[in-house]
Amino acid sequence: KIKDMCSNLIFFITTLVCLSSIIEISKADPKSIVTSLKSKWKSTPLIIEASEFMASESTDAFWKYVETIMGFDIAHQTDISARTLYQTALKAAHITFDDDKMDSLNMQLLKFALSLRTYSPRVEMFHQLAVINGLTGCDIFFDVHGQKTCEYSEVHQLLKSAKMQDLQPSTVFKQDHVFPESKSSDSTIILYANIASTEFKQAHDLLKRLAKAGEAKYVLRHFIRSRPDKGVQLSGYGVELAMKSTEYKAIDDSVVKDDGSSASLLDDGEVEVEGFNFSTLARVHPQLTKQLAELRGHLMESTNEMQPMKIWQLQDLSFQAATRVLNAPKNDQLKILKDISQNFPTRVRTLVKQQVPDELRHEIKQNQRSFEQFDIDQGQAMFLLNGIQIDVDETDMFKLLDMLRSEGKLISGLKKLNLNSNQIQKAMKLNVHPEASGKHILDIRESAIIWANDIETDERYKRWPANVHELLRPAFPGTLRRVRKNMFHLVFVIDPTHADAKYLVEAAEIFWANDVPLRIGFSFLVDDSAEIDGNDDAGVALVRAYNYARDEMDDNEKSFSFLTNVYKSLKEGSIITVEHIIQRLKQKFKSADIDDILGSSSEFDSNRKLGKSFQSRTALVGPVNVLMNGALLSDDDISDDMFEQVVLDKIMEETPVLQRAAYMGELSNNGDPLEYLMSRNGVVPRFNDRVLSAEANFFDLLGNAKKGKYYIYIYIRFAKLSNSDKTATISEQLSTLYLSKTDSSKHIRPITMWVIADVETSAGRSFVYSALKHVKTSSNTRLAIIHNPKNTDHLTSSSKYMRAVEAAILTQQNNHARNFILKLLKPENAAKIASSDSLSEFYVGGMAESAFEKAMTSDPKVSLAHITAHSDWSTTVLNLEPGQNAVLANGKLIGPLDQNEVFVADDFLLIEILMYSSSGEKIQEVVKSMQLQLTPPEKSDIIMKLTSHLSSQPKVEAERRDLSPPFAEHSVVDLPSSDPERSSYDILAVLDPASNIAQQIIPVIEVLREVLDANVKIYMNCKEKLSDLPVKRFYRFVLEPELSFKVDNKLSDGPLAKFSDMPNKSLLTLTMHPPEGWMVEAVSAVHDLDNIKLSEIRNKLVSADYELEYLVLEGHARDVTTGQPPRGLQFTLGATKDKVTVDTIVMANLGYFQLKASPGVWYLNLRHGKSSDIYDIVSHENTDSSTGDVIVLMDSFKSKVIVVKVSKKSDKSDSSLLEDDESEGKKEEGGGGGIWNSIKSSLGGGGGESESKEWEEGASNSSDVINVFSLASGHLYERLMRIMMLSVMRHTTSNVKFWVLKNYLSPQFKDFIPHMAEEYGFEYELVQYKWPRWLRQQTEKQRTMWGYKILFLDVLFPLNVEKIIFVDADQIVRANLKELRDLDLEGNPYGYTPFCSDRTEMDGFRFWKGGYWAQHLAGRKYHISAIYVVDLKKFRQIAAGDRLRGQYQGLSQDPNSLANLDQDLPNNMIHQVGIKSLPQEWLWCSTWCSDDSLSRAKTIDLCNNPLTKEPKLEAAVRLVKEWPDYDEEIKTLQSKFSPEGNQSSKSKDKTDKSAGKHEEL
Repeated sequence: KIKDMCSNLIFFITTLVCLSSIIEISKADPKSIVTSLKSKWKSTPLIIEASEFMASESTDAFWKYVETIMGFDIAHQTDISARTLYQTALKAAHITFDDDKMDSLNMQLLKFALSLRTYSPRVEMFHQLAVINGLTGCDIFFDVHGQKTCEYSEVHQLLKSAKMQDLQPSTVFKQDHVFPESKSSDSTIILYANIASTEFKQAHDLLKRLAKAGEAKYVLRHFIRSRPDKGVQLSGYGVELAMKSTEYKAIDDSVVKDDGSSASLLDDGEVEVEGFNFSTLARVHPQLTKQLAELRGHLMESTNEMQPMKIWQLQDLSFQAATRVLNAPKNDQLKILKDISQNFPTRVRTLVKQQVPDELRHEIKQNQRSFEQFDIDQGQAMFLLNGIQIDVDETDMFKLLDMLRSEGKLISGLKKLNLNSNQIQKAMKLNVHPEASGKHILDIRESAIIWANDIETDERYKRWPANVHELLRPAFPGTLRRVRKNMFHLVFVIDPTHADAKYLVEAAEIFWANDVPLRIGFSFLVDDSAEIDGNDDAGVALVRAYNYARDEMDDNEKSFSFLTNVYKSLKEGSIITVEHIIQRLKQKFKSADIDDILGSSSEFDSNRKLGKSFQSRTALVGPVNVLMNGALLSDDDISDDMFEQVVLDKIMEETPVLQRAAYMGELSNNGDPLEYLMSRNGVVPRFNDRVLSAEANFFDLLGNAKKGKYYIYIYIRFAKLSNSDKTATISEQLSTLYLSKTDSSKHIRPITMWVIADVETSAGRSFVYSALKHVKTSSNTRLAIIHNPKNTDHLTSSSKYMRAVEAAILTQQNNHARNFILKLLKPENAAKIASSDSLSEFYVGGMAESAFEKAMTSDPKVSLAHITAHSDWSTTVLNLEPGQNAVLANGKLIGPLDQNEVFVADDFLLIEILMYSSSGEKIQEVVKSMQLQLTPPEKSDIIMKLTSHLSSQPKVEAERRDLSPPFAEHSVVDLPSSDPERSSYDILAVLDPASNIAQQIIPVIEVLREVLDANVKIYMNCKEKLSDLPVKRFYRFVLEPELSFKVDNKLSDGPLAKFSDMPNKSLLTLTMHPPEGWMVEAVSAVHDLDNIKLSEIRNKLVSADYELEYLVLEGHARDVTTGQPPRGLQFTLGATKDKVTVDTIVMANLGYFQLKASPGVWYLNLRHGKSSDIYDIVSHENTDSSTGDVIVLMDSFKSKVIVVKVSKKSDKSDSSLLEDDESEGKKEEGGGGGIWNSIKSSLGGGGGESESKEWEEGASNSSDVINVFSLASGHLYERLMRIMMLSVMRHTTSNVKFWVLKNYLSPQFKDFIPHMAEEYGFEYELVQYKWPRWLRQQTEKQRTMWGYKILFLDVLFPLNVEKIIFVDADQIVRANLKELRDLDLEGNPYGYTPFCSDRTEMDGFRFWKGGYWAQHLAGRKYHISAIYVVDLKKFRQIAAGDRLRGQYQGLSQDPNSLANLDQDLPNNMIHQVGIKSLPQEWLWCSTWCSDDSLSRAKTIDLCNNPLTKEPKLEAAVRLVKEWPDYDEEIKTLQSKFSPEGNQSSKSKDKTDKSAGKHEEL
């Protein structure tokens, strides 16, 4: 007993000691890893950033904010803190928004935007404009047509000077701030100033006066003369801390069942924890098993070191993580979910003990069956904001902010309509956007069309099956479906004497002769005079001759042959003549009386006038139009060389539509296919370009209406209203004055038209007359008349029409008023009305005549007082000139019409059809379903306002999704808004808590919930039966809801990515995940970020500072002549027209290119040399200039993608950018036009850029230069690469230029390489490239680097570099690389060294000897990628880079393919892109090559050995006798230039002084 008591006492004391040591350890400060990201440009003031937020709201909001800030007089306050400036910006914004609360949605979004520093690039862009164009020695300055001054007193003089010299104003961009009250003026003054400065007020007041007086247009641009040097602290990016994969090789594969007892916790193979052997202790003290288990658990949970896990322990990890989250208190669930997901590797140890309730598991599986309907598989994620799907892979916070603001405006507007939350949800789900103009179809059910054939009745088609279900019969792709139905209609609306008529009619005959299932029709455009002699007019002669043939032959086939023979017998290039037609008539109909057929009294003239009538009625323009099933073909489509193929393509496009119709029963055997085709959405009666091409210019109808006559009849009050309030007030006044087919008080009209016109003019009367003609027959439209007189100063009794229209509308019932006004405005009645004092003869039956006459005789100053408000609204809100005509249909402006433009009733019908089909019908149904307690006219108002409001919102790429799984009791994180009535946002996520995607989504949801007070629902979508750790990284997404400040009122050092309590013994690698379009680099880091092992770091903090070095400008180039990308074309980008800062090469894949830029204005040009000699830029899209120079404004953190179209100069059509062997390249490609003739994919390629002016074609391109490419990441590989570079220099007398990938280099390497270049006399260039978004990304850093080795060889180097040698960083060179450069590659684009086959003990690792690789290589060798030489000229000519990227994109879909990406890809493509096998001595590796061959080695590769796993440094010392000397030599050099502790990267500032020549791409 005493012995047992002693043992227990010893154990107890030991336990106490252990616990006390644990407590002491927990008190110690843990080591942390902290990462930050700043902009390269200097800090921008928050007050100015806030002004740009206001500018994105509206022009009025910007100027109101500016004047509010000006009123605070900030500049005269001394020692003002950053916190105070921030609060001042918020206060000014609050006043501008006129919000009730400081925490309103607008204010919350502003705070969030400032936290993201969203508008810092815009402010910097304006500042750079000032620096380039201005007088930077002043705090403010003026630009008057290119003349600059800092003095107020000189502005007037410069205005006069500009006029006298006829100087052109400086370019004004759409981002510029133009003072809204600037009257029309030819003069422009640009003020560069800080709106918070003392000088600004005086300058602003001066220019405001000039603008209001019409003397100049006033433009304001930001300029901050002095500001702190530090950059802007950024957020909206992710940081990954990945576990090295070797950490996960300790998983035990044996299957062990856990019986659930506590004893199992002591008997699971983990014998020792923190020095305690719990198995032994349990045997010795069985009575303390429970306590030992608790102690062991505490010890394991109190350390973050990784513990090996058995596979059976991992199987339920996802469900266990979900259980841990859902077991937490509701308010903590999101925080715990974030902690588990972001620190998953160290949370696994505790999660594996979590019991999963059956009800949770069952509910998740039930919901997963529902998720399948939305293509969400087990473990996958979806993120919805108000039903809009957010890209979970990208998570671009700047795009998301735009969406939040758009949604806020949408919901705010819907609330103004007094809709409840249920009704708002219904309205938001409507997809309301006008059809694109290219989708409209003309109704061709026309008597004016002469059908040349009829597939359903003509003899030649009688063998074709007549059942429409034949369309559904399987057939080879591209097969024409020959069914005896008129399903495809080709209509020629054509002047038969036009030069194009010959080839078009001949093409129609080819279709007909080859049994293409086309019904062919003609509508001939010929003279439609009452009497005309066909003997004098060839067009009339042809129509009458064809009619005669149809009548005489009574056979479609024969009469069509007659028509085609008329044209086929013409000589090429000639047109038909009367003589030619007479000749054909006599030849075919020998007894025909020509004069009876063609003469003025011809009987064959029945449809001659119909063609012109059809053209006029449908508004088709020009002598030649071709319609395919009603769709108008473009001029390019009907060109001689394109027409036949286009028609066949259109048939193939239309076939699936008809197949679906047949399958769904919409097209039956008894039905007419043409009736079906013409009853679809998008079919219109008329092609009025004014209507079809009208931009979606919708006006705000949701302002505050001022009711009664107080505003509408008193102009001085109306004029002071905001634009939206003016519109709302007009709407209120018109609410009882609409005209329609029947009494509008009893019917809902989904289309509301406001017709704006001056009825005192004939054009205005005709316009209103046409509108009323349409309304008289339409059940969907109501109409109101808004007067826009040329002159409002003379509204007297002479305004007869205006007074009559107003009197009729005010005093008469709907039908009587409408019919009277129609009669009054009829053009034929104008002369009578002008000469008569009374309108009584125009009265219609049922009119209240006395009431009308009383209104007519009232004082016009009273009865027409509101006309001034109408006129003001027309000119200030719609920007019409007085007297101009336009129509506002459900808030959409169509017009203004040109002076002589005709608008007929069918044009108003066209407006109605388009508006009804795109939005009116849907909204009407939804409004009816809302069961609003409103009258029909009020519901019509709601439809009008809803249409305008919904249509004015940015188009959502995909429809809103209603993802509501049926079960939400046990498996859903449900966090309702604190104020459901006020909340406007619903966030719904489906995710696996144990996934990489969850790490990215959860922090975003957490911040958005705080910013928006959103309703949040997160459905667990767990993955079962896991066999590996699902998440092998720690992750932080850097995002904050609002800026934070220190106690001293300065901005905090954040936002930062901070990793605390990381495992000390694990090897970690840090990777930044910036948004697309950002190029970042590490600028300060003492430690090796590629290999972080905290146990070996003395400091408590591992710090890494990154810098946003560039914003990426991406683009796609296309040759408009060939339709193909112009391979090899080079673009330059510069801050002025003549300066070149960076340049790039266009590749075949989608014509993709990319350029590096910073905030500012940039000019894109063709590079001087072959590019500019051969090509011209003909057009461009998504740029900031419409014509002339291609100008791009980089003013946003969001990606910018432009499109540039080029064409070869007329005398350079046969010239090639890729020099002599282009024809060979094309031959190898199987034809011209690029790689996609042989690879069916739609990828994009890229362009590398150079910051050197010396990257000219042929510049400094000595034939004796050896170009060496390499890359490295981490201090070890950088050390090895420096030795590799030294070994290269030791063995050659040639000039050497090293091209090093900059993306992953440490600050230390970038600091040292200029000194090394100077010491050893080589040139170098840091090559930088952003992985294109369209090319599948790799998730591991190492694999990404492998991709850079092989995928972008055609992109990274200028065209004058003809050969380049890649050398791995861990190689030592023992020969002159000139020998390798000059080696004959025998026509292959590159040469690789095969793997050695000497060491038989490695046969088990030679995977290429069997299976897929042996079959694929077919006797060829498998090559290693440690060293290879590339003939870049040949490589580009055969589009090898495009082929490699295409194959990569296909193979990388399978995560198990391309295990060794940089080697497997070229070896896989060996049959398409040939490889020259280099002599074996060019690469020696101890793993594969014999010791005997070492003496012959020209390079030695320190490759890994899977058997010995020998470290590289040990192998280097053992194998390479010169390696220690090289290493010591470089260390000595480093000690001279890199004192210990140097951690910043400033190489860009040193390069010009240190190296003979250095360029940076």
